[in-house]
Amino acid sequence: MNDKPAVSLAAVPGKRRAIIDLAREIERRGYPGIYCPSIGDGLALCEAIALVTERIEIATAITPIYFRQATEYAATISFIHEIAGGRFRFGIGVSHRPALAPRGLDGGKPLADTRRFVEQLRAAPRVGELPPIILAALRERMIRLSAEIGDGMIFANGARAHMAESLNVLPSATRDDPAFFIGNMIPTCVDDDIDAARAVNRKTLSRYALLPNYRNYWKDSGYAEEMNAVEACIAADNLDGVSACLSDRWLDDTTIAGPASRVRNEVEKWLDAGIRTPILVPSSTRGGQLRAFEELFDVFG
Repeated sequence: MNDKPAVSLAAVPGKRRAIIDLAREIERRGYPGIYCPSIGDGLALCEAIALVTERIEIATAITPIYFRQATEYAATISFIHEIAGGRFRFGIGVSHRPALAPRGLDGGKPLADTRRFVEQLRAAPRVGELPPIILAALRERMIRLSAEIGDGMIFANGARAHMAESLNVLPSATRDDPAFFIGNMIPTCVDDDIDAARAVNRKTLSRYALLPNYRNYWKDSGYAEEMNAVEACIAADNLDGVSACLSDRWLDDTTIAGPASRVRNEVEKWLDAGIRTPILVPSSTRGGQLRAFEELFDVFG
């Protein structure tokens, strides 16, 4: 197994050429995969990375299914998969209301809409070979659906203490199949001052705590006290108080923070928990994404 984790990389306006150069460096250093979120057009970034790299795996994590028609997506992902020489995975999800509403979109029914979307992708005519399709999942029904119709699943901000229970939802044959992708996007901040690093991750996840589906998942994962406190803040229109509701115990179960040795140990714990592909989403106490990757390279080489 590769001794380095996979990483998340976003296309930042004004720094896109630097991001492409960074992708080359990530491959040169031997990292196993680059996973691109929808922010900044993850599909465009995957296409660009495919053209300047040779070995590293590339994926979207995730592309919202409502943003474009399935048949249009099919042509795009087949193109990327082909030019990448089979290194591309298409990670999909239903996204969240704050991303959909400004576009005039309705989230619909996640399970039925995801099933229909995958069916339409695979039925698209004359597009070429499709990549593996990975479903974003948190709770039991979407995990089951990923095993039924997908080639893998990807958590974002999953709770490690709850991971065994989540993975037990998978049929044993799927759970034991090394070809079935199991990943998790993990906010990560490297700093010798663990409290400063936690503060960065706490800020990152505070906006996720505003989303009902995440709160319900974290309640199921053993953090009802924290999520009930968040809901009290929301009811009181005290959004500035949300971050104070998020305990270190919860934060250390959903993110990685601290000095190099602790970051490495935490990645090992995620592997032991059953996440085959930990995907670090780097942030920094000292700068933006480029600085965060410098700090990550200092940890893993």
